[in-house]
Amino acid sequence: MRDRSRIQTLPSPHPYWNRLCRVLWGCTWLVLFRPSPRPFHGWRRWLLRLFGAQVAKEAHPYPTARIWAPWNLTMNEGSCLGDHVDCYCVDRVTLEPYATVSQYSFLCTASHDYAHPNRPIITAPISIGRRAWVAADAFIGPGVTIGEGAVVGARASVFRQVDPWTVVGGNPARVIRKYHLEREEP
Repeated sequence: MRDRSRIQTLPSPHPYWNRLCRVLWGCTWLVLFRPSPRPFHGWRRWLLRLFGAQVAKEAHPYPTARIWAPWNLTMNEGSCLGDHVDCYCVDRVTLEPYATVSQYSFLCTASHDYAHPNRPIITAPISIGRRAWVAADAFIGPGVTIGEGAVVGARASVFRQVDPWTVVGGNPARVIRKYHLEREEP
């Protein structure tokens, strides 16, 4: 059996206001955000802004997307958080214009320092570049930047930066190929 007598219990790394706001947000998500009809993106954008998110007019947050702390979320024009996306935004999460995060994906900005006996929380921001696509059920780890136009394949686990216009897949994600657009659209 492991000797836990030397492990010190630390106070929460989250200040009181943060915990209170997350409780209020959790209730709001459960009562007003989650049950909203699918096409009511404007209503959900307004609720996210109410809690400090920076959300562009044409962003598309879907009703089943879970957002841990809206005040750490930025969604630019045309960006999308799909159904059942888990956005664990202890640190900043930024979706650049027209970035898409598909269903069941997990954006994780926090982990724990496994080398420390108390395993304190460590955080790093995530950035999803312009026109990038995170396909279904992918995992994006802390500190990852997905470059412009990059594609993260379904069920991939990304722990390092993905270069622009690159397709990656697998666990851990590896480069599959580079590509370019045939024609430019808005």
